[in-house]
Amino acid sequence: MSLPPSLGIAVLSLSLLLTTNTAISSLNAMHGNFMQCFLDHTCPSNSSSQLLYSPNTTAYDAVLRSSIQNIRFLNSSNTTKPVLIVTPTNESHVQAAVVCSRKHGLRVRVRSGGHDYEGMSYVSEGDRFIVVDLAALRSVTVDAEHGTAWVQAGATLGEVYYTIAEKNRTVGFSAGVCTTIGVGGHFSGGGIGTLSRKYGTAADNIVDFRLVDANGWILDRQSMGEDSFWAIRGGGAASFGIVLSYKIELNYVPPIVTAFNVIKTLKQDATKLVTKWQKIGPNLDENLYIRVIAQAMDDDEAEGNRTIQAIFNSLYLGTCEELLTVMGCSFPELGFEAADCNEMSWLESVLFFAGFTGRPAEVLLDRRPEFNSSFKAKSDFVREPVTETAWEEIWKFLMEAKDEPLILIMEPFGGVMNEIAKSATPFPHRKGNLYIIQYFMRWFETDMETTERHLSWMRELYDFMTPYVSKNPRAAYLNYRDIDLGRSARVWGPKYFNNNFNRLAYVKSMVDPDNFFRNEQSIPPIKSP
Repeated sequence: MSLPPSLGIAVLSLSLLLTTNTAISSLNAMHGNFMQCFLDHTCPSNSSSQLLYSPNTTAYDAVLRSSIQNIRFLNSSNTTKPVLIVTPTNESHVQAAVVCSRKHGLRVRVRSGGHDYEGMSYVSEGDRFIVVDLAALRSVTVDAEHGTAWVQAGATLGEVYYTIAEKNRTVGFSAGVCTTIGVGGHFSGGGIGTLSRKYGTAADNIVDFRLVDANGWILDRQSMGEDSFWAIRGGGAASFGIVLSYKIELNYVPPIVTAFNVIKTLKQDATKLVTKWQKIGPNLDENLYIRVIAQAMDDDEAEGNRTIQAIFNSLYLGTCEELLTVMGCSFPELGFEAADCNEMSWLESVLFFAGFTGRPAEVLLDRRPEFNSSFKAKSDFVREPVTETAWEEIWKFLMEAKDEPLILIMEPFGGVMNEIAKSATPFPHRKGNLYIIQYFMRWFETDMETTERHLSWMRELYDFMTPYVSKNPRAAYLNYRDIDLGRSARVWGPKYFNNNFNRLAYVKSMVDPDNFFRNEQSIPPIKSP
C-alpha cells in the first residue's frame, strides 16, 4: 500500500533528519574521542584543546583559510575538507596528532605554507582526514660559526632569508623566490631559485632533519637511516612522515650582488633573444642567473594588437662592473648596459625578485597570502632548444587567448646542476636539461564556469607544447604538482622522479608499509622484487 504524498514526504524528511542527526552525533563523538586522546598524549595538556578546530567552531574557517594560496578547491564539490585542524606549538602535539589519527581511523595532511598547487595539504578527494598546520613551528636558528641553520618546517622562505641575513650578510640559501612558501614542502620537493646554478637545489643543501613517522616517533638522519634521508630530499616528505625541522648548509654570497630586469617585446627582437637565451642561459658563469618571464599583452603602440613581453630577470653574484664584462662576452645581443644595474645586498635581491623593491626587509616576515585567488600551473623541462619559428607559433597561441592571463616562467639549469648526479637525490632533473618552464595562470572569479574555462585552456596549451619539451617521460617538477598527470603512480612517478621512483617506493615500503601518509599523488609502498 502506498503512502499519501504528504505523509511520504514527511517520512522522507524524518528519515533524512535522523540520518543527519546520526552523522552529526557520530562526528561529535569522534571529535570528543580525538580530543581526549590528544590531551592524553601532549605536554603540557592543559592548553592542548586550544590547538584543535572542528567545523562547528567559529575559528575553523579562518584557520583553514589562513595560508591557502589557491582557493579554487574550497568551492569544489569534488573535495572534502578536514574534520579537524591541529595547530601544534611543540613537537609533542605533532606526535599526538599522528597517534590519535591512527587510533580513530583518520588520515593526516600536513600544511606549512599553503602553496600546495593542487591543495592536497588541506583538501582530499574522499579520505576523512585532519590537517596538521605547522605555521606555529617556524623558528630559524642560525649557527654562524659553522655555516648551518636549523629551520622548523612551518617557517616561510621569507622568514628563513631574513633571519639568515640578520646573523650574517654574506650567507644566503638556495631556494625559491616566493617568500610566503613554507619550507616543509618546498625543501623536500627540491627547491629551485636564483642560487641553484651555483649551489644546487634546497634539497641538495639539507644535512639533517627531525621527522615524526607513522608510529608517532621522532627520528633524525642517524636513527632513520640514509635511505630515508635520501628520500625526503626531493621525494616529497609528506609521503614518509611529518618533517618537524631541517638542518641546512648555508651558502656564501658576496657583500654586493647585482640584479636587473631587461624587458623586450616582439618589435625589440624578443623572439630572437629568447631563442638565443636557451643556449646561453644554461652555459653562463654559475654566478649569473637569468630567467625569462614571458606573457602576451596589449601592444601600446598599435591599438587592438597584441604582443609578447619577455622580461630577462636576473641575479649576478658580484658587482655591476664585473657583470658588464660577463654580459658583454656571453650575451651582447641583449643590449645590457650599466644603467640596467641594481647593486644591492643579497637580502635586498630577495626583495627584488619577490616584487618588494623599496619596501623594508620586515615584509619578508609577513606570511599572509598576497592574493585571494585561484590558480593553475603546469611544468615542463626543455632538453633541446626551441627554434625561432616554433617560438613564433607559441607566441601566436598565447596572443590569441585574450582572456587567459597566463605567464611562462623559464628558469635556466646548468652550472652545478650539471655536476650533481641524477640519483644523488630523488630530484632527477640535472644534466641534459636546459631549463624548466612553469606555465602559471591566476584568476579572481570564483564561479565554476570561469574556473573550467581557464583549466581547459591551460590543458590546451600543455598539449600544444608537447613537441618542444622532454619526452619518454615528459618530465614534471614535484613542487609544481599537477593532478592532471593522473592518480596512478606508475604514470606520474617517472614524470616527477624518472628512474628514482622505484627506490622511493621501496623506501616508502620500509618506513610506512601501511601507507598511512598518503594523498592523491603520494609515493606508494612497493617492495623491490
